[in-house]
Amino acid sequence: MELNQYLEVFIEESKEHLQSCNEQLLELEKNPQDLSIINEIFRSAHTLKGMSATMGYEDLASLTHQMENVLDAIRNNRLFTTPEILDVIFMAVDHLEEMVESIAGGGDGKKDVTETVEKLKLIEKGEPLSQSANSEVAAAATMEATPKSSYDEFEMTVLKQSKEQGFGVYEIEIGLREDCLLKAARVYMVFEVLEKIGEVIKANPSVEQLEEEQFDDEFSVTFISRENPEDIKGKIMKVSEVVKTDVRPIEFNEENPDVNIVSPEKTINADTANTPAADPSPANLIQEASPEKEAKSSVKQQTSSSKTIRVNIERLDILMNLFEELVIDRGRLEQISKELENGELTETVERMSRISGDLQNIILNMRMVQVETVFNRFPRMIRQLARDLNKKINLEIVGAETELDRTVIDEIGDPLVHLLRNSVDHGIESPEIRRAKGKNEEGTVVLRAFHSGNHVFIEIEDDGAGINREKILQKAISKGIITEQSAAGFTDKQAYELILSSGFSTAETISDISGRGVGLDVVKNTIESLGGSISIDSRENQGTIFSIQLPLTLSIISVMLVEIQKEKFAIPLSSIIETAIIKDSEIMNAHNQKVIDFRGKVVPLLFLKDIFEVPYEGEEDQFHSVIIVRKGDKMAGLIVDSFIGQQEVVLKSLGNYLTNVFAISGATILGDGQVALIVDCNALIK
Repeated sequence: MELNQYLEVFIEESKEHLQSCNEQLLELEKNPQDLSIINEIFRSAHTLKGMSATMGYEDLASLTHQMENVLDAIRNNRLFTTPEILDVIFMAVDHLEEMVESIAGGGDGKKDVTETVEKLKLIEKGEPLSQSANSEVAAAATMEATPKSSYDEFEMTVLKQSKEQGFGVYEIEIGLREDCLLKAARVYMVFEVLEKIGEVIKANPSVEQLEEEQFDDEFSVTFISRENPEDIKGKIMKVSEVVKTDVRPIEFNEENPDVNIVSPEKTINADTANTPAADPSPANLIQEASPEKEAKSSVKQQTSSSKTIRVNIERLDILMNLFEELVIDRGRLEQISKELENGELTETVERMSRISGDLQNIILNMRMVQVETVFNRFPRMIRQLARDLNKKINLEIVGAETELDRTVIDEIGDPLVHLLRNSVDHGIESPEIRRAKGKNEEGTVVLRAFHSGNHVFIEIEDDGAGINREKILQKAISKGIITEQSAAGFTDKQAYELILSSGFSTAETISDISGRGVGLDVVKNTIESLGGSISIDSRENQGTIFSIQLPLTLSIISVMLVEIQKEKFAIPLSSIIETAIIKDSEIMNAHNQKVIDFRGKVVPLLFLKDIFEVPYEGEEDQFHSVIIVRKGDKMAGLIVDSFIGQQEVVLKSLGNYLTNVFAISGATILGDGQVALIVDCNALIK
């Protein structure tokens, strides 16, 4: 069987199962007695084990199997959940993640996990983790001396409940001809026959070994059905190359929990005589007893109502690039139809514009990803940080279903890690200090996402110590970031935002968590490179809020086209508050800066012709077109010659040769073939 074609699916599904394990383990830590959570983790581990074995990653399958044994002991009340046990299971999940990452990077997925496996074995036997290797060997010998049933407890439960519901429970021995070719194909045909009349519970050798033809001529299956043994035997014998079929019903002895297999003659009569009238299907019965079947059932239900398909992201990028070209041509057609004033052409172009607009929405939505894909790694990280710092922290996630463009999602993870670590290290106090302040000793960090207009906001809020304005200003002065004179005029927000300056850190001791003195300037630069902004609000001893504003998408944006002499510029609508016409007499001077009074606020004016050095001909007009733009709390008025109108344009980068052009974030091709530069309002206001 060629497995390479399944590798990508294996990697994706493995990551999903490991993420589920991480999330459920965190829930289990809060609710150690909740068996449904343990079953959920067990299900993910069991599926991962099967997938790994099928793909031939034995180390991965072996570690997962050992973790599964511990989980099985917990769910069967042979072990009780403790933080120490969870630490080891978390460690195992970390190793599994490293193995999957190795496979994703083209590696073999191998890793020395002997120490973790030994710890898991000790836990499974109920021994202290510090137990010596000798006692482990002795315990293993004792375990081996204890007779075991051929079925685990989960399988036994399924078999017993099936028997109670009136199903026949059989072990079927099947023999193939010695010279049989394509044994795996014959096994598949046998399974196909059986699954039409009942449910296969177990195969010996395993299904994976049967598929790989790792058996001689015989194999056995444990089977549940309403059919009588003779009919089952007859249907199997119809498969070519099958020369032997023994159907042996299974009985259970309550005094001895081991399974007893009795003779076929004895059970044929018992089976036909005691079949009850009720006829729940075997599949439904096993679903009731089996969490794995429940999962499969729910997946089937979801699939029937909402079918999905995995698409390589490169294909979506190609589709997006092609559509961007279509948007440029659409603009060109609209320009031509206006010039020609042909009714039929205008009508056709308008219809094409509507259809391409709908197509644009669909393509953009295809690229949208829930921020949950980034958020779901943080609970585990916060748990570990809290343990390292001896703090008690509760992370609340709100709005994880909020969607962002994939290109933004790819970039936002690291900035959020920095901000969360900052909240845990600098913000939340130790339990002793919180008690002294009259607070709950468990600190709360809220990670929140929500839509507002064409933006997504992500907030990180903590109920910690807040930011000390004076301490920030003193540190900034000592680092030479600001002067004492300028510090006196700083508002609280301006003071707080100093922590985003390069090289700024208030940590008393440098640790891995505080970032070794690296400030939050990396966060600010990354967010602004995405066309977003970050602001900080804080109250001392009450907490701090970091608020990040991001655009929904980076590829196609709505702009206001403006003209300066014969050159055209595009200003993103997301930055614009409103447009206006002002007279010369309304312009005032303050601190060598031209300003206007805009709705009671003093707004500085920026003449784009001067900033972009546009050659200017003709006399100055006494009326000026102004665009009021905003970045956070700051505003500015951009003076242009005229407004052209609103348009959706494709944002193209300026390439590697023009990387540091001031206040220009990219360019676009307009309908008439002209290039318009896109103005970066954030850079202008800064």
